[in-house]
Amino acid sequence: MAFTFTTLIQQIINGLSLGSVYALIAVGYSLVYSILLFSNFAHGGFLVVGGYACYYLLTQWGYGVSISMLGALLASGLVAVVTERLAYKPIRERTPITLYLLIASMGVNIVIENLFVVTVGGRLHALPRSTFPTGTFNLFGGVTISASDVLSLITAIIFLSALQLFLSRTRWGLAIRAAACDIKTAGLMGVNVTFLISLVFFVAGVLAAVGGIFLSVRYSLYPQLGNITTKAFVAAVIGGLGSLPGAVVGSLILGLAEMLTAGFISSQMRDLVVYSLLVIMLLISPSGFFGKKISEKI
Repeated sequence: MAFTFTTLIQQIINGLSLGSVYALIAVGYSLVYSILLFSNFAHGGFLVVGGYACYYLLTQWGYGVSISMLGALLASGLVAVVTERLAYKPIRERTPITLYLLIASMGVNIVIENLFVVTVGGRLHALPRSTFPTGTFNLFGGVTISASDVLSLITAIIFLSALQLFLSRTRWGLAIRAAACDIKTAGLMGVNVTFLISLVFFVAGVLAAVGGIFLSVRYSLYPQLGNITTKAFVAAVIGGLGSLPGAVVGSLILGLAEMLTAGFISSQMRDLVVYSLLVIMLLISPSGFFGKKISEKI
């Protein structure tokens, strides 16, 4: 595709929209990592739970979009909490080695994915277009932006801003920040660590559900949709695992890189560019832009 200023602006807008969805997912990765120091690869499963919950509440039970989205957020958050209690807590109580948690999270993700394959099938589902805005806005010089992209960007800003306020202005937000520094010391100071970890997983599950809903609108809903969270994980690594601002910055960089590559080189090169950025970042700065250098003996 030939380089034009209009195309550049169009791809930047598309990249920011995609990056905002990645940010919701990447922040969930970073939240869990900041507390337990492991990457929760079951995050993709929580995303799928949110997408399917919204789909069935809309199409099978006939609820409106607001109730359906709220139900999807609760469903994904509760599944995340149950996963932590049943799969991760027993491991945490037996060993401090976080590698086992990472392996367990991979297994949980596969279990959730295959549960949907067995129960609802592997075919694609589309969220009803009538419940989400489908129009486009003409900005200037042929540059357009879809209403769904505007909605996803605004929703991401609202949720990320609400999370920031929660972490900075509330008692439990302070406890989460304290546990991110040293969870054992936080426990000794009177923080209910068990409840805190469940809260972190619930928030991460809610954010994953929001991302799952908008990814289902952008693409389609299917059991393997959670695989796209790999790119959100890459964004979290680029920004710095455990850093919420880093997760947002990394997500926006990744979204822009994908869309600019698709617009000016080839859409088939998107994944190559994404994972090349990951390798380059790990070679130059393994802790990412905002991450802390943490050494862990396994």
